[in-house]
Amino acid sequence: MWKAKAELRKIQSIPEQEFEAFIENKKQEIVDYHLKNNSSYQKLVGKTTFNNWNDLPIMTKKNFQKPLIERLSNGFSTKNVYVNKTSGSSGDPFIFAKDKYCHALTWASNMYRFNWFGIDFNSSLQARFYGIPLDFIGNKKERFKDFLSNRFRFSIFDLSDKVLEGFLKKFEIKKFDYINGYTSSIVLFAKFLQQKNIVLKEICPTLKVCVVTSEMLFDKDKILLEKQFGVAVVNEYGASELDLIAFQNPDGEWQVNSETLFVEILDEDNNVLTYGEEGRIVITSLFNKAHPFIRYDIGDIGILDEKSTAKKPILKKLIGRTNDVALLPSGKKSPGLTFYYVTKSIIEDDGNVKEFVIKQTKIDTFDIEYVSQTELNWEQIQQVEAAIALYLEKGLVFTFARKEKLERSKSGKLKQFVSSLTPTLSKGEGVLSK
Repeated sequence: MWKAKAELRKIQSIPEQEFEAFIENKKQEIVDYHLKNNSSYQKLVGKTTFNNWNDLPIMTKKNFQKPLIERLSNGFSTKNVYVNKTSGSSGDPFIFAKDKYCHALTWASNMYRFNWFGIDFNSSLQARFYGIPLDFIGNKKERFKDFLSNRFRFSIFDLSDKVLEGFLKKFEIKKFDYINGYTSSIVLFAKFLQQKNIVLKEICPTLKVCVVTSEMLFDKDKILLEKQFGVAVVNEYGASELDLIAFQNPDGEWQVNSETLFVEILDEDNNVLTYGEEGRIVITSLFNKAHPFIRYDIGDIGILDEKSTAKKPILKKLIGRTNDVALLPSGKKSPGLTFYYVTKSIIEDDGNVKEFVIKQTKIDTFDIEYVSQTELNWEQIQQVEAAIALYLEKGLVFTFARKEKLERSKSGKLKQFVSSLTPTLSKGEGVLSK
C-alpha cells in the first residue's frame, strides 16, 4: 500500500500539459505487456504487436466467459493474484483477477477520494448498507472482514419498518462517520426517517457524508437523502473488475479516475466520440498485468463533459446500461429507465410508494411491482399509463402488483428495470439516445 500510495501521488503531480503523454505511454505499456505475456489476449488481437490504438478490439464480458486460468498472464496464478467475481447485474457474471499491486492502487485511489470528505479508512466508522452471504461460513467471513475494515453492516434483505427501526437505534448508539451502500436501500431508510420527521445527523452528530453506489441515484432522491441525513450525498460509480471509475468531488463534479484508468466514449461503430457526445463507456485498466481489461465495454452509456481534460475528465451523465433496453411493438427501442422516470414522478408524489420495479414480460406487456402503505388507486394507475403513452407509445399493457417487499439479487441490489425478452441486438442497437 505504501508503494501504491506513492505511485498515486507521483501520477497526480504530473502537470496537465504532460498528462496526455503519460496516458499514452501507459496505454502502450499495458497493451505491449499483454500481447507478449497473455495468450488469451494475443488470440483476441490476432498478433503480438500493434500500431494503432483504435484498431485494438473492444472487449466485452463475453470474452471472459471461460476459466480464469486461461485468461491470466504468464507468471500469474490464482495463488498470487487478487480474485473476485462481478455481481452479474449486467447478465454476464464472471470471475476476474488483479495483480496485487494493481489491487493496492485501487485501494489507494479509493482512500484518496473518500478523504475529500474527511473519511479515513483506517479510523472512520462506516455504516454499510450492503447484502451479505446467508450461509454460516460466508456470513462469518464477511462479518470478520467488516470488523477488520471498521464497518458495521446493515443487512438489506429485509427493509420492513421494524427492521429500519433497529437501524435507527444503531445510529443512536454508534459514532458512524459515513454511510456507504446501495442507493435503493439507503433511499428507503431516508423515507422511513422522513415519515418519523427525523434528521439522522441530529441523532448521530459524527456523521459526515453518505456515499451511494451500484444503482441509479435520481435527483429527487438525492434531495431527500441530504434533507433526512443532514450531510452531503456523494455519487460513486465503479466496477469491481476495474476500479472506482468516477467519484463526485467537493465541487459536485463526477470526476473520472484518470490515474489508473483510461475512459473512452465510443459510438456504435467503435469510433471515439468527442467530449459532450453520448455513447458506450469503454475502459482500459492501465496497471492490471494479471488480467487484460483493454478497451473493455463495461455495458454502460454516458457522456464526458465538454470541459474535460486528459488529467481531469468529468462524467457529465451516466444514462444506463446497454442491456436495459425495452423493445416496443412499433419497433422503437427505449431505455428501461424511461419507464422508471415517468412512473416515479407520478406515483411517489404523496410518499405512499416506497419503491418499485418494472418488468417487461412481453413485447407490449409490463408488470409494475411496488411496495406501499396503501394500494394504488384507479386514478393513479391511469396517470401512469397516460404518461407512458405520452413519452413512449400507446397500446402498452400494464399490470400493477403490490408487494410486501421486492426481490433483490443475491448481493442485495435492486434492478429497477428487467426485461424477460432476450433479443439479439445488432451492432449499435443497445446504444441509448437522449
